Amino acid sequence: MNEPGVQSLLDQETLHRRVEAGETPDWVASHWETFRDGLLGERNGSPFPCYFGAESVRDGEPLYTAVPSMSDKDALLELGSTLLEYLESYRDHSERASLVTFFAPPARPLSEAAYHDALWHVLQFLHVHDPEPWPADIPTDPDDPYWEFCFGGEPMFPTCRAPFYDTYESRYCPIGLEITFQPRALFEGLNVTADTAAGQHAREVIQGRLEDYDGVCPHADLGDWGVDGDREWVQYMLREDEDAAPTTCPITVTREHPKSDLLVGDDRTRSSGNADQLVR
Repeated sequence: MNEPGVQSLLDQETLHRRVEAGETPDWVASHWETFRDGLLGERNGSPFPCYFGAESVRDGEPLYTAVPSMSDKDALLELGSTLLEYLESYRDHSERASLVTFFAPPARPLSEAAYHDALWHVLQFLHVHDPEPWPADIPTDPDDPYWEFCFGGEPMFPTCRAPFYDTYESRYCPIGLEITFQPRALFEGLNVTADTAAGQHAREVIQGRLEDYDGVCPHADLGDWGVDGDREWVQYMLREDEDAAPTTCPITVTREHPKSDLLVGDDRTRSSGNADQLVR
């Protein structure tokens, strides 16, 4: 659990340096290399669809962490600590500083259904241990078009890549589960929310790139937050097989916090690790 590059908040330069020096586990290095090559490379002659994400990686703006398990309690508590630290610091790092989270690969290949289960287990765990109240302006019902996942008092969009994707290559990661946490404030700061002209233009460009990159029409579940008929939760991990994906959102959300005090006043991540591993 205390290997270099695991369960720490790292900037891209530090992560790259540690990978190049052989100071991270092989699975962290593989995650980083496939993530970098996927976002900066091309497929079918088309660049990665989300040009904000591609540009941010090109410019070294994301922050990163690696988690050694999708289910171990201590590993997920450390993820909660790191996510809280990220939320405290990302605005000072870059206006496009999302948190890219690499999970260790499972001991054996998992089905699509198992990856959906793993994602919602992680998000439910984070919610149960969230030290901050659920934001008053965000509904608790995932079937509301204004619902989205929240942690540390921040609404956010966690988008996933995973090994089971064959059709939607833009969501494919050959190593294991990958979650990129993107606070809504990040989109608002870039003026690319769905209710702006710039946001609508960005979506048109991204959807056009998606069709070229994946070689198929953009996924039917893609939509916009707050738009009637669209839902956030189905977009976090897009389904390949309709029978393998949940038909209702598998998370129970309530406003009462804290449900657990394990991350209340938590400073484990802030007080551990080397100075160059952490964002100050």
